[in-house]
Amino acid sequence: MSTNFNELSGIKQWGAVIAGGALITAALYFTIFKNQSDKNATAQHAVDIKVRENNELESYRPKLKDMELQLANLKQQLEIERRIVPDEKSVDTFMTTMDGEALKAGVELRRFSAKPVAAKEYYTEVPFDMELDGPYYSMLNFFDRVGKLERIVNVSGLLVGTTKNPTVAKVKHQYQYAPNESVVASFVATTFFSHDLEPPAAGPGAKPATPAAGAK
Repeated sequence: MSTNFNELSGIKQWGAVIAGGALITAALYFTIFKNQSDKNATAQHAVDIKVRENNELESYRPKLKDMELQLANLKQQLEIERRIVPDEKSVDTFMTTMDGEALKAGVELRRFSAKPVAAKEYYTEVPFDMELDGPYYSMLNFFDRVGKLERIVNVSGLLVGTTKNPTVAKVKHQYQYAPNESVVASFVATTFFSHDLEPPAAGPGAKPATPAAGAK
């Protein structure tokens, strides 16, 4: 037989209210509060991971300036190495450089003739047959200037003759030399390119350099 709530005694009514509240609280805990608690725990775990990561990265902060300095030094060294042994295919800059040094030294570079390249393990040798004429000390000045270039240029097979007897230097052509010119020379100038790229196309059939305007 069912019993009306109003028919219960005061103590039993309070007991029923407390029991009902407990049931509602339990239901709320397992439906809302527990779900929110789990989300909070997950978020806190993520925060803890980030804090640990930040703490680990923070230990590198004192070393950051040293690392930036080392990186800058490495970039500078790489730039210097690129100037010494370029990683470019074109040989135009090499020819321009040699022409410029000849002009500064006061000699005439008469001929560039590319020889077969030689591929090594880490670099490629690119040799050129060259001829020049001019005053004796100007010739010495030219080779001194070439030896001081940032870019590596090796000179070999140097033969020197006089303007009156240029065949001693085994030059391919003879010119009408100026009165102040006393020597002619033939030699091989070898420059180098980084092996990261394919070597520049060069061969025995390369065109000789055109004599400068007003050549003697």
